[in-house]
Amino acid sequence: MDQYEYKVVVYDTKGMLGGCVESDQLEKQLNLLGHDGWELVSCTSTSQSYGSSRSIVCIFKRKKNS
Repeated sequence: MDQYEYKVVVYDTKGMLGGCVESDQLEKQLNLLGHDGWELVSCTSTSQSYGSSRSIVCIFKRKKNS
């Protein structure tokens, strides 16, 4: 049976009221985690106000080394 380990990473948005995502930086961080064997399983944003996002929560998994 495969066993997995999980990682939760929170990326804060920028801007005075939030909601601005630095997509180039986010992409770099996602690629670094992918290079280390982490697979993105889920991603959601947290609400701040007036529909803007405060942060992006990403959940990753990878197989445990036995």
